[in-house]
Amino acid sequence: MRTEDSETPEEAFQAFVRSRWPSLVRTAFLVTGDRHLAEDVAQTALAKAYRSWARVQRSDNPDAYVRRILISCHKDRFRKRRVPEHLTDVPPDAVAATDDMARADEREVLAAALAGLPKRQRLVVILRYWEDLSESEVAQTLGCSVGTVKSQASKALSKLRAVLGQSAVPAPF
Repeated sequence: MRTEDSETPEEAFQAFVRSRWPSLVRTAFLVTGDRHLAEDVAQTALAKAYRSWARVQRSDNPDAYVRRILISCHKDRFRKRRVPEHLTDVPPDAVAATDDMARADEREVLAAALAGLPKRQRLVVILRYWEDLSESEVAQTLGCSVGTVKSQASKALSKLRAVLGQSAVPAPF
């Protein structure tokens, strides 16, 4: 018999998914550049995490563990190349210009600039500045050294500044 404070592993996983889903999808979107693919990658990562949930729970940082799975799922995706699809509900010329659309345009420009970076640099920028991980956490997630994270971040920020302009890219911490 369990008490009200204790959870079954199933309940713990469900609570984890409910609280982390938006963040995982955002990270996956920044990595993949496609909203639907991001949801697929996040769902695949969570399915893999569920299979080894006991190990994930025992880890020092379940968020980092699942984030690492997400990055691995993204890397695996390149082994199964697909033809990209660009489906829209409304033709582009029928969309009215609004503030939300202007922000969406800015996000598109940023997503395009990120997509133009080499894969490792893009991952470093997303994990370091979007996910706000430390250099050592990024290094651990990507399986590389802290020095590699620093050099890749520096190169990526230089490229982003060249594409987006100096004021659009913040200086590293």
